[in-house]
Amino acid sequence: MVCIMNLNRRAFLQSSTAALFTGTLLKSLTASPSKASAQRSMKLDLSCGRIGVKADQRQAIDYAHQYGFEAVVPDAGYLGKLSDSQRNELKAEMKEKNLVFSAAGMPVDFRKTDEIFKQGLARLPQNSAALQRAGVTRTGTWLMPTHAELTYNQNFKQHTRRLKQISQVLADHGLRFGLEYVGPKTLWSSKMFPFIHSLPEARELIAAIDVQGVGLILDSWHWYTAHESRDDLLKLTNADIVALDLNDAPAGLEIDQQLDQQRELPMATGVIDLATFLNTLNQLKYDGPVRAEPFNAALRKMPADQAVAATAAAMKKAVALIQ
Repeated sequence: MVCIMNLNRRAFLQSSTAALFTGTLLKSLTASPSKASAQRSMKLDLSCGRIGVKADQRQAIDYAHQYGFEAVVPDAGYLGKLSDSQRNELKAEMKEKNLVFSAAGMPVDFRKTDEIFKQGLARLPQNSAALQRAGVTRTGTWLMPTHAELTYNQNFKQHTRRLKQISQVLADHGLRFGLEYVGPKTLWSSKMFPFIHSLPEARELIAAIDVQGVGLILDSWHWYTAHESRDDLLKLTNADIVALDLNDAPAGLEIDQQLDQQRELPMATGVIDLATFLNTLNQLKYDGPVRAEPFNAALRKMPADQAVAATAAAMKKAVALIQ
């Protein structure tokens, strides 16, 4: 199974092109590992699916250990098949490798019909129990920022009703639930009715859901494309944040021209102010996973080990900005 959290967005968005690596970028990714580990609590997380690497749970753990990550995405399907002894052996192995599980994907499709939603919701307790037994405490999903038929208010009510039911199941299994708003104007303006595409709007939805443990997935890409700032981040606490995504943006485009499926690895272009983003979150004492999600065609064409190595180098270079 692919190590993956939320590649479903690719089913909504098909990109024919993506920014390519340059020689300068590839040289930059050879930078030495971060010296900031003693100054930060956030953990470098390997999410294979987000970088186009096909890897089952065992291979993902091996990649994470080999390339210096500190966390790895859990696969509920794999974990649910383990016996108690196998699960204990896995926990011991991960402890020896200084790895923890990060945030799992929330598998329920809440964006379509009531029937599809109810079918997914019925399977959620089993999925959540498998994660809980393995010691996983975080999960998450993303919010589609537009709809062809539902007005903002109708969509908000539907999201609140469905996500509340999901959140209650997750909370019963000790799982925090992160919601990721999606910022690019090119996406939220692409259909009749724009929906949540900013941090304040996402927080309004979380307040309406009103279940303990529901919080945010913050992405530097969406923070940038939503025209947000350090001040917006300072309104949060560590308890509000479930996971972080770290990306850079292609150069040569205005913010409102950026396309969601065309991103860069962290530090590739310097378009996004990752120093401010990371230092502010470190100031908040954020202690969860931070992972790359570049949707980058050139990265996805690399052999798996090279893609993981390039991602590790980019992430280490980024967290070295933390002071």
